[in-house]
Amino acid sequence: MLQEAGVEARIVPRLDDLISGLGEDVAFALMTEETLRSADLRLLSEWIKAQPSWSDLPFIILTARGGGPERNPAAGRLSELLGNVSFIERPFHATTFVSVARSSMRGRRRQYEARNRIEEVREGQRRLQVALEAGRLGAWEFNLADNMLTTSQTCREIFGRAATDNFTYEDLLHMVHSEDLEAMQAAVGHSIETGSEYAITYRIVRSDGSIRAVETRAQLDRDRDGRPVKLVGVSADITDRMQAEAQQRHLHVMLEERVVERTRELEETHQQMLAEVSQRERAEEQLRQAQKMEMIGQLTGGVAHDFNNLLMAVLGNLELLRKHVQGDARAARLIDGAYQGAQRGASLTQRLLAFARRQDLQVGPVNLGTLVADMQGLLQQSVGSAIVIDVQIPGHLPPVLADANQIELALLNLVVNARDAMQNGGAIRVDLHEAEQPSSTGGLACGHYVVLSVIDQGVGMDAETLQKAIEPFFSTKELGKGTGLGLSMVHGLALQLEGELKLASAPGKGTTAQLWIPVSATDVPQPEQAAAAETTTTSAPRRILLVDDDALIAMSSADMLTDLGHEVMEVYSGKEALTLLDGGEAFDLMITDYSMPGMTGGELVKAVRARFPTMPIVMASGYADLPPGTEIDVARLGKPYSQEQLALVLSKLM
Repeated sequence: MLQEAGVEARIVPRLDDLISGLGEDVAFALMTEETLRSADLRLLSEWIKAQPSWSDLPFIILTARGGGPERNPAAGRLSELLGNVSFIERPFHATTFVSVARSSMRGRRRQYEARNRIEEVREGQRRLQVALEAGRLGAWEFNLADNMLTTSQTCREIFGRAATDNFTYEDLLHMVHSEDLEAMQAAVGHSIETGSEYAITYRIVRSDGSIRAVETRAQLDRDRDGRPVKLVGVSADITDRMQAEAQQRHLHVMLEERVVERTRELEETHQQMLAEVSQRERAEEQLRQAQKMEMIGQLTGGVAHDFNNLLMAVLGNLELLRKHVQGDARAARLIDGAYQGAQRGASLTQRLLAFARRQDLQVGPVNLGTLVADMQGLLQQSVGSAIVIDVQIPGHLPPVLADANQIELALLNLVVNARDAMQNGGAIRVDLHEAEQPSSTGGLACGHYVVLSVIDQGVGMDAETLQKAIEPFFSTKELGKGTGLGLSMVHGLALQLEGELKLASAPGKGTTAQLWIPVSATDVPQPEQAAAAETTTTSAPRRILLVDDDALIAMSSADMLTDLGHEVMEVYSGKEALTLLDGGEAFDLMITDYSMPGMTGGELVKAVRARFPTMPIVMASGYADLPPGTEIDVARLGKPYSQEQLALVLSKLM
């Protein structure tokens, strides 16, 4: 399964072999729970603890009782030991396994990226240290909590101390010339109190009695709550400069320029030091956020796909059952209620699939100006009379590469969100304009885009809320008044179209949502002439081979086909299907699921086409994009599908 997913794997028979094979080139380790039950895990624990700071190797454990502590107490102990661990309960679905494996691969790649960033920071620190030593600048830090003074070797040399000598803040105060001590301490206190730059020149008396002049500059570092933490700065021995100024007054101008240059160097050096710290924190925070969203997306997509399969069986059976209760009003009402509830569930899974970027898109050139203009009436009805929809459409816009139906749904979601944020009424502006992305930043590639903006005058969002706005199920609305999937659906759609959703908001200032969509390389096709006769959804009885590993879905689909008058043969794997065909069984058409253990629907289609090149084939799947290498020319039927949709596909094929 890993090889089919494009993951190179090496099998080892013992835990010792696993530990000896671990290294930075390993993306993740896959083990069974049984391997770890009686094994000595001390060496593995020591290896995990000895990982570099950037590394957190993912472990995948195949368990027979689930990963939760309530069902498998051993899982809790393994979680503490391994740290970054995912549990997969056997038997498992191949799709779930591959999804977890790929998620671990992506997480490991981000660790590699973090390693590179850390190495860049360390290299910057090394270059900074070289620059400090070359400029004879002594770096130091003064911790305000415990008065701990930390100094570089160059700084100690400036104060006449050896590298091995103990040098405390009290030692420094004792060295300051008695005439300069009060001014020096006052400058320190003023910087701590006001946050202003600490800059002073004072004299020191070394242990050998020599007097030296020291120039010191520093800035106050604060914690996240704004509390002063430490002074970070540099010192330079300027004795020679001071003596030169006293001896050679005629060089006054030259010396002033030197002071200015030295000051600039100190400022740049200090800013670089403050940047060993902020750059690393930003990189770590971005890595954590990206890993969290990636894991949420994988989990959401997998759950939605499995739920889609369940809804397929529910909707199909309800549709057939409705035909058998004609004349029974109460039974028909109950079935209609259940059918509507299942349809709402299907709509919910579509939003989940949109967030996970697995929805099935019909992408082509779309005229956004025409689309928005045609929706203006619907948008106005959706927000009510207390809110005005102000649509701004330029005279000419290039077509975009998108799915028109999904763009309509995204626009409606954005407008409804804007309406809910404007309890006192007002205006919502829907704007279209062209934009150029000059370089790749964030998730947006450089290129030409059309931007669809929805701007409201609502309550707005603070920075914390704005950061969580696109997460699935996050909502600021009252309980029962929102699923929390609107913005996450739009975000997933934007990424699937290789665009981006950008949000800007502030409390009391309203919210601006921008959907960036790439411009299409082809024009919008002209509408074809209406056909002389409508396409019929009926066809003559056929003998159909139905392949699906899920018995519930196979039974529901077979019942719908039988109800349409066709003869159906059900099998539950690609191998069974080929056995029937090779045994001489003749069929007019084959319908197959894609995700099946042993042999995928894509592999089955290729095998059948090799035997029967002209046989019509329908691929039924809940996935938006099939994996690479499955580019096959067959009819697609998205799950869950109705009997009418099934009949229409058969009619077109036959």
